[in-house]
Amino acid sequence: MAIEQTALRLLVFAGVFVLLAAGESAWPRRANTRQPRRWIANFGLLFLNTAVLRLVSVVLPALVVAAAYSAEQWHWGLLPLLKLPCAAAAIAGFVALDLAVYGQHVTMHTVPVLWRMHRVHHADTEFDVTTGLRFHPLEILVSQAWKIGVIILIGVPVATAIVFEIILNASSMFSHANLRVPVEVDRWLRLVVVTPDMHRVHHSVERDERDTNYGFNLALWDRLFATYRARARAPHETMPIGLGAVSRGEAADFLWLLRFPFARGAS
Repeated sequence: MAIEQTALRLLVFAGVFVLLAAGESAWPRRANTRQPRRWIANFGLLFLNTAVLRLVSVVLPALVVAAAYSAEQWHWGLLPLLKLPCAAAAIAGFVALDLAVYGQHVTMHTVPVLWRMHRVHHADTEFDVTTGLRFHPLEILVSQAWKIGVIILIGVPVATAIVFEIILNASSMFSHANLRVPVEVDRWLRLVVVTPDMHRVHHSVERDERDTNYGFNLALWDRLFATYRARARAPHETMPIGLGAVSRGEAADFLWLLRFPFARGAS
């Protein structure tokens, strides 16, 4: 099952990435400024994170899907206690995981030690599909631990955990895409899911704009918890992206990004 799951996730990842990268070339929202060095840094973090998770799964085989399997086998969590029908349990588990990811994202911005990890993601001075892959390994480990805890507490079904991980990965790439979505389409889409124009505001250099639009997948949490912002002050085409104290060269330096959580400043 693990091999089939990995193959499915890889297939969906590759398909979504290719489609979004092609869309960015055909209909870019901002000037297309892809830099090979920056893409190497972003993909380098992706490959390193994958390797770290593989290593951890050997030492501690309790990653997200394994945690869901254990919870299902031992009837841990809230959902088994409620004895919901399978479809209702699947929907409830998916929504609970999405809320948990929203809460984790807010926490990453508000707890200083967690922000030091997460600012690697925000240091990117451009905004495209690869930004959705750009996370420090320490943040990935914290994220995995958090989702494992939520899965065990809620009792998320295995199939739901697998589907959620696949959709979360795809939605992260979509919400970070440098993609021009027609205004009317964006207006309706963001009632349900996070769109690139919605999430780009979150990557503004302006602190009050950065501390909004935390959602990765479902858009309802930002409205529900009053963290939604419809647009930035500057137009999308010219709004400054990243952290003001981080240069374009630093933001595209793989080794510098690995050290960044331990550096001072650049808040």
